Amino acid sequence: MKIYAVGGAIRDTLMGLPVHDIDYVVVGSSVEEMLAKGFRPVGKDFPVFLHPETQAEYALARTERKTGKGYKGFHFYADPSVTLEQDLERRDLTINAMAQEVGANGELVGPILDPYNGQEDLAAKVFRHVSDAFAEDPLRLLRIARFAARFPEFTVADETMLALKAIVQANELNTLSAERIWQELARGLVAKKPMHMFQVLLNTGAAKTILSLTLNEQLAHEQFREELIQNLDSIGTALDERCAIVLMHVSGNEIRSWAECIRMPIEIRDFSEIFSELIAFINESNNVFQAVNVLAWFNRADVWRKPDRGHALLNLAQKIGINTSLLIKAMRDAQALNTAEIIAGVAAQDRSNGARIGSAFEVARLAAISAALDA
Repeated sequence: MKIYAVGGAIRDTLMGLPVHDIDYVVVGSSVEEMLAKGFRPVGKDFPVFLHPETQAEYALARTERKTGKGYKGFHFYADPSVTLEQDLERRDLTINAMAQEVGANGELVGPILDPYNGQEDLAAKVFRHVSDAFAEDPLRLLRIARFAARFPEFTVADETMLALKAIVQANELNTLSAERIWQELARGLVAKKPMHMFQVLLNTGAAKTILSLTLNEQLAHEQFREELIQNLDSIGTALDERCAIVLMHVSGNEIRSWAECIRMPIEIRDFSEIFSELIAFINESNNVFQAVNVLAWFNRADVWRKPDRGHALLNLAQKIGINTSLLIKAMRDAQALNTAEIIAGVAAQDRSNGARIGSAFEVARLAAISAALDA
């Protein structure tokens, strides 16, 4: 029985990057032996165990055979006879198919085992698949796209690009769960260069299946891509902000529809949807704002109960060069109104009437917004 650290931990160590998680592979062992040593089984599709002390995951070395459509359509075979090389062969990229033995004290010992020349591709900054089995797993296309965003200096090998296109042509992407699609897109969005992820999706033809119709059409235009890169470079890495920037010229209805298809979290969806409506409102207003329209957007964004979100939306527009200072002032003035005074101004017999109270708030807020816009 030997234990190896594999995959991203070895890659990131060689690249001088921090290692947050380590994947462990156990060679020459069995389910019975792992249980006898106190490991707790957690794998459903293949034998994965939690270490009795560290709770880290340890997987038995395994091979796989394609038995159906999708990334779950595999039969896994784990046995003490499965070698490390066989286990590494089923991995996606050569740079993720390296390993190093783990010593008795948990430290990495001995040379890096690299049967598929991962170090060579790492030096050349190339994403290259390990074997022909690569094209059998559609999830790998999204992983490569996400890796392209994280490591923008890398290029996709020609033969690997052909394998990615084969995944699209086989309609394998349709088998991916909505949750996995969002998970990979989200990780790519917060990576160093999200546009590289979208470029892989475009180059492989996957964008038509994965992205919304309008976003796919927009990304086909170089001017839009250049604008998107500039805008993304102007903001931080917060997922809600990056998602909103990508979707800022997509209609709210389409955002909502696409969000449902990929199980986008509600908070991210709402932020993106309201931001796109803000951009449309500003463009239609041509910087000549009518108080009633400003109030309508404030109500839509619910800046009264969610003031932080209102500020975040308007500040995001500022970051990409849209002057929202007047809207910010109007919002602050309207938010600063004394609610007790407004309620006191309603006739005593009407103070139990929610509609009368709401109307009073609307009138007061509209007046505050008008004053701010006219100042």
